[in-house]
Amino acid sequence: MKTLLTLAAAAMVAASFAGSAHANGLKRLYVFDCGRQLVKDQSRWTPGRNVGQEKWFSNNCYLIQHERGTLLWETGLPDSVAAQKDGIDTPNIRMFRDKTLIEQLASLGVKPDDITFVAMSHSHGDHIGNAKAFVKPKFLMQKLEHEFAMKMVPKPLNDATNVQILEGDHDVFGDGSVTILATPGHTPGHQCLLVRLPKTGAVVLSGDVAHFKDNWDNRRVPAMNTNKEQSAASMQRIADVIAREKARFWINHDKPQRDGLKMSPQFYD
Repeated sequence: MKTLLTLAAAAMVAASFAGSAHANGLKRLYVFDCGRQLVKDQSRWTPGRNVGQEKWFSNNCYLIQHERGTLLWETGLPDSVAAQKDGIDTPNIRMFRDKTLIEQLASLGVKPDDITFVAMSHSHGDHIGNAKAFVKPKFLMQKLEHEFAMKMVPKPLNDATNVQILEGDHDVFGDGSVTILATPGHTPGHQCLLVRLPKTGAVVLSGDVAHFKDNWDNRRVPAMNTNKEQSAASMQRIADVIAREKARFWINHDKPQRDGLKMSPQFYD
């Protein structure tokens, strides 16, 4: 029975890829500034290269509005970082936030409890930093990622958080417009997001399947990834999706690319 259910779920996801972007209920996608990081030695992300060189990382969050609800993808660096105008130092990274996620949502008239779903690519602090601010929404997480997250100290989620456990791809709104793609490797249950906008077309949101364009172009796997082989396979999977969907690829930490995007309150439709 479990095998039949798994096959049925796979068939539903395959059908979602085949559907027309113009036949779904997707309305808008907003891009939020969810922090920036000054990396002091980028060779951690580019093994054997760029030793001792600094690099700026962006952090994005995305609000996706659909006729059946809303999805917040990523929660970024903790909003508390915004109170520290000179940033907060960690051993290899200085973190900054100019605006909180909550105030950027509020500028659109959205409160945390208004959101239907929250999903993050993975459980590192620059992606899950504000998860506890969202009490009412349902979280969409891969089983292995949820287990990974709840072993952290402190836990990035409350024990009572409403979590829908995923084991593979997931069609968020049931019409093929927003599909979570299982892409393990950076962490055990890392995931990316395929968004099929009616006018803009398909966009893949990277999470940390690649950190910036040079790593993506050269298929480099950072040293801190949990599984190198899975990381390489996930990059290839995303490359195949991009080719099939003729999709744009928005790399979360690639600041030059992010600086060219329309930021909220502007939007993509």
